[in-house]
Amino acid sequence: MISLDTALHPALPDDAATAALAGRVWRPDCGGPAVVALRDGQVIDISADFATMRDLCAAADPAAALRAAAGETLGGFDAILANTPPERRDPARPWLLAPCDLQAIKACGVTFPVSMLERVIEERARGDLAAAATIRDQVHALVGDDLARLAPGSPAAMALKQVLIDQGAWSQYLEVGIGPDAEIFTKAQPMSAVGSGMDAGVHPISTWNNPEPEVVLAIAPDGRIVGATLGNDVNLRDVEGRSALLLSKAKDNQASTAIGPLLRLFDAGFTLDDVRRMVVTLSVVGEDGFRLDGHSSMTQIARDPADLARQLLNPHHAYPDGAMLYLGTMFAPVEDRDAPGKGFTHKSGDIVSIAAPQLGRLVNRIRPTDQCERWTFGSAALMRNLAARKLI
Repeated sequence: MISLDTALHPALPDDAATAALAGRVWRPDCGGPAVVALRDGQVIDISADFATMRDLCAAADPAAALRAAAGETLGGFDAILANTPPERRDPARPWLLAPCDLQAIKACGVTFPVSMLERVIEERARGDLAAAATIRDQVHALVGDDLARLAPGSPAAMALKQVLIDQGAWSQYLEVGIGPDAEIFTKAQPMSAVGSGMDAGVHPISTWNNPEPEVVLAIAPDGRIVGATLGNDVNLRDVEGRSALLLSKAKDNQASTAIGPLLRLFDAGFTLDDVRRMVVTLSVVGEDGFRLDGHSSMTQIARDPADLARQLLNPHHAYPDGAMLYLGTMFAPVEDRDAPGKGFTHKSGDIVSIAAPQLGRLVNRIRPTDQCERWTFGSAALMRNLAARKLI
């Protein structure tokens, strides 16, 4: 069994010394959050220049603006991260928050062929985990599992669509997986994401659920992709499998959106091409001794990240405060955790670590949603706090 303390490290990117890393920290002395820069392992409050992360991302050159901003040193990053887990936090000292605030929190679904097929299986199983293995074999026999080279919306994809319709095997998940339009949904409300070191919530009604390790893009109000971080798009597979109309219940729950640890802004040393080549790794370690390891390679994504960003923010869809966009995952665990044929599902106390060399490590402990810290500090509270501090 691994402890949360051990799992939190190493938290930073391998090249953190040269990376443009921004984040948010709760300042007890101010009763609110601060936008911070990481410099030589120290956390610098730059809120006097950028009151919100939304404002930093909207800058003409966010990485240059981050490096030029002056501010107050709040302490070492390691000490602030160590003070983040709720059960042993010193409320008089700063702790880490998710690196986003006013941005809409959006997510893409079924952007990888493997996860697309798992969604089809969920739909056909109607949330019944016991039936999933048999249905999985049937779906793979019909569709196969090598769809990575099939461009969504292409003539070949549309031909496959017609074949599946003729065979009675078409699915709404295949529609967004190989059709022209991506699935982009609201994952959670602005300000609701939890950061690294915090508990992540799984609704106790669910008996079939899993983590979803993903890259999360930071998108400016004008549509520019300005940076990236890591995310866990916690998913209740049985709830979504019962009906796609229950997506919000499967996705948007207390503490069920994890983002962090820091936002890495694009510059000469880190670009969208690095994201396109990225491999995101995952480990789940349970209090019962169970361990699950996996990965998600961005080279296998069916839709380019830039196309997903364009489908999110365009002349028809405006986001004045920008957005954080989960790109989807190829990871869909089918390994048995308990009884044979029962597959994987979370247990309370699981430690989930999501990592990539250029983005660091996002770590959360799984708890029932009603046992996680309740989200109470929303956009109105942020505006009142910043006004009282004379930052806006």
